[in-house]
Amino acid sequence: MDKALSLQRSEISFNHLMDKALSILRVSIMKYRRLYREGGTYFFTVVTENRRPILISNIDNLRSAFRHVKKRHPFSIDAIVILPDHLHAIWKLPENDSDFSTRWMLIKKRFSSFLYDFPVSTIKKSRREKGIWQRRFWEHLIRNDEDLKRHYDYIHYNPVKHGYVSKPADWQYSSFHSCVQKGLYPLHWGQIEPENIEGIE
Repeated sequence: MDKALSLQRSEISFNHLMDKALSILRVSIMKYRRLYREGGTYFFTVVTENRRPILISNIDNLRSAFRHVKKRHPFSIDAIVILPDHLHAIWKLPENDSDFSTRWMLIKKRFSSFLYDFPVSTIKKSRREKGIWQRRFWEHLIRNDEDLKRHYDYIHYNPVKHGYVSKPADWQYSSFHSCVQKGLYPLHWGQIEPENIEGIE
């Protein structure tokens, strides 16, 4: 009897904690609001579902998706790096336009349309999802030149951070060489982690 009562109390306590945790999660989700600014410059992080390493092996399709959307919904890509399971980018939106969400939705959708034979779980199929991208993405509105420089450095150092290469110049799937040509970096930059990128994810 005492054992049953103890188990019942434990179950009630567990359910109470779960309800409280879910309540906090709902509040956090409700509080999160994307910051839209016309003509804004943004840093983005976009990740594949379950960190599947599919982006480099389908790089031509990804590039095609970007070109397709840029033609219909113009924006400039100031810096970018593509890794197997995620990408980072800095975009500049046109004046009088703040809709980066639609652009990312269309890029994801276009890229996914190329992967017609991609294995999809039964649950994803029931939701009409392909399970290629994480549903959400991270954005950060660039505040000033120093903030812009920090995120440029973070993007171009990222392949080194994740152990793919020893220096950014060795990674071909980024805007690093374009930035070198513009005089923004020396060719051998990034063999040591920049101090200014701490805290960026």
